[in-house]
Amino acid sequence: MKSRRHNAILKIINSNEVGTQEDLMMLLNQAGFNVTQATISRDIRELKLTKIAAEHGGQKYSVMHQNTKDISDKYIRIFHDALVSVDTAQNILVLKTVAGMAMAVAAALDSMHFEGVVGCIAGDDTIFCAVRTVEETFKVADKIRKLTSKY
Repeated sequence: MKSRRHNAILKIINSNEVGTQEDLMMLLNQAGFNVTQATISRDIRELKLTKIAAEHGGQKYSVMHQNTKDISDKYIRIFHDALVSVDTAQNILVLKTVAGMAMAVAAALDSMHFEGVVGCIAGDDTIFCAVRTVEETFKVADKIRKLTSKY
């Protein structure tokens, strides 16, 4: 049901200028899908829809297309601009950043899906990153160092 609804949403936004969740809900109801605003909101997030300028003024929903290379370049830039140091403590990777940038670096690290990384906790200028094994911790640290070419 969900995949059929997602397909219907994509078809609707590709053939109509849908500017609000209410408009999308109405069009889905007309297409035979009984949905709530909460369902629409969740679907928009899952489908990674964004609003763009509509031809006749206002905004409309569209599928967000991003080049994977551009995304990787942005993450590398975040590492390069914000990262101060990389250290290890057993299977914990400790990253120091410029003040206020730990969340951005942690988000970039999570998005890059390094093998072995279980998760990150970020403060203001420090990130603790849990890695499955000590060996993988050293590998991830080396990859980050190579990405930034700072160390």
